[in-house]
Amino acid sequence: MNTEAHHLLGAYLLGGLDAGDLQAFEAHLQECGQCRSELSVLEKVPVLLDALPVPDAVALTVAPGGAKDRVPAADPAPLLRKLARRRRTLRRRWAALAGAAAAACLALGLAAGPLLARPPQPDATYSVQAADGLQFSIDLARKTWGTELAVNGSSLPQDGTLSLWVRDRAGGEDRACAWTATPSGRVKITGATPVQLGSISSVELRDGTQRAVAVVSVP
Repeated sequence: MNTEAHHLLGAYLLGGLDAGDLQAFEAHLQECGQCRSELSVLEKVPVLLDALPVPDAVALTVAPGGAKDRVPAADPAPLLRKLARRRRTLRRRWAALAGAAAAACLALGLAAGPLLARPPQPDATYSVQAADGLQFSIDLARKTWGTELAVNGSSLPQDGTLSLWVRDRAGGEDRACAWTATPSGRVKITGATPVQLGSISSVELRDGTQRAVAVVSVP
C-alpha cells in the first residue's frame, strides 16, 4: 500500500482534494484494495459531518491527551469550515428551489382549486311550478355556437316522448332535445340549440301530442 496516497483518503472522502491530487488518488484506488475497503466503510462520514458543528468536528482530531497528541496533520479547521460553507450553500440552493416549487404549486392550487371545485355557472335560470305538482327548471348557458340548456324536472308526464322546444324572437322554433318519459316523472337532461341566448323568447316542454305542458318565458 502506498502510505503517502493513503493519507489522502480523508480529504478525498470530504471532497477537499485539488484536481491533481484527486486524479492521482483515484488512480491509486484502482490498485489499492485496502483503500477501497476503508472508503466503503467511511462513506457515510460526510453525512454525519453535515449535522456536526465545525468546532466539534475539529475537536475530533484532538486525542484525549491534549494538543501534544494531536494527529500529525495540517490544521483541519479551514478545510472543515470550507466544506461546511459548501454544504450550507448547497442546502440553501436546494431549500430555495424546493421553496419556490412549493410556492408555485401552492399558487397553482389556490388559483385552480376554486375552478376545479365550482361547476360552470349558467347565464340564466328559470323555473315553473304547476298546480298539479309539475316542477320544471332550466339553466341557459351561452355558447359560441348557440345556447346550452340543462333541464331538471319532476312530476312530469310518465308516458310517451317528451321534448324541449326553443322559440326565437322572430317566431321560429327549434327542438333542443327529446327523451322517453320516465315512470318516476323525473328527468335531468341537457339539450342544445343554435339560437343565441339573447334571441330566445321562450322554452316549451311538450308531451307526445306536442301539447305544451310547461312554458318558460325569457325576458
